[in-house]
Amino acid sequence: MPATLLHTHRVEKPWGRHSLYPGFEDAPEGGAPIGEVWFQEPGDTTPDLLIKYLFTSEKLSVQVHPDDAQAQARGLPRGKDECWTILAAQPDSTIALGPKQPISKDQLRAHAQDGSIEQDLDWVPVKAGDFYYAPSGTVHAIGGGLTLIEVQQNSETTYRLYDYGSERELHLVDGVEVAHLEPYQPITSPGPVGEGRTILVEGPKFVLERWSAGEHAVTLPEGRTGWLVPITGAGEVAGVAFSAGQCVTVTGSETVSLGEGGDALFAYPGTTRL
Repeated sequence: MPATLLHTHRVEKPWGRHSLYPGFEDAPEGGAPIGEVWFQEPGDTTPDLLIKYLFTSEKLSVQVHPDDAQAQARGLPRGKDECWTILAAQPDSTIALGPKQPISKDQLRAHAQDGSIEQDLDWVPVKAGDFYYAPSGTVHAIGGGLTLIEVQQNSETTYRLYDYGSERELHLVDGVEVAHLEPYQPITSPGPVGEGRTILVEGPKFVLERWSAGEHAVTLPEGRTGWLVPITGAGEVAGVAFSAGQCVTVTGSETVSLGEGGDALFAYPGTTRL
């Protein structure tokens, strides 16, 4: 199939919200809050990439992910580089990205155990329109009051370093071993490369583009898939209609028609743009 509308899977989380984002039905009051929306079934490790929306009301745990080599040494298919496109943020919303100063493994372990790791981390103010790329090994925590789209390598291997005193399991041995101990170095996005087309990140694991309304021709090599995520508006590709809150996979050579007021992300694995 040249284009497929993906299944939408809503995930309840205690840190989620009842009020979501245009394109999504709010969670009923009195019911469990929704923290994530996946565009495939959890546990399916076949696709190269995984796309999620996140809706946060409080800080998520401090965590870190292995890279490909570290994951494959454990029999896992891949590591986890990820990135976040911020759609909405409360005025005080932040994301923690790496330590403020270089830190040793012993310090990281001890501070994760006593909770002072929160003070070690660089909590960056975020606003709608911001973009952050977090390579595997980046110690991070997504703050509260955020709506974002997460594009990641398709792996749910997470080493939790700190969880604000909750009862959930920590993974200090594995997490400290794979963590980068130097301050986070942000990427420079390539930026606009044509009318209505901006490159947010170009490798090493995937490319992410942001498109505005219009016609967008894509040619994907055999065996590679692109993920189209409409943020606002609606459109059509290969006879498949889509609208905000959905996700469509695309293969081969197709033209994506994104209607007036449209805003979309387009992600695909690889190191260079199409």
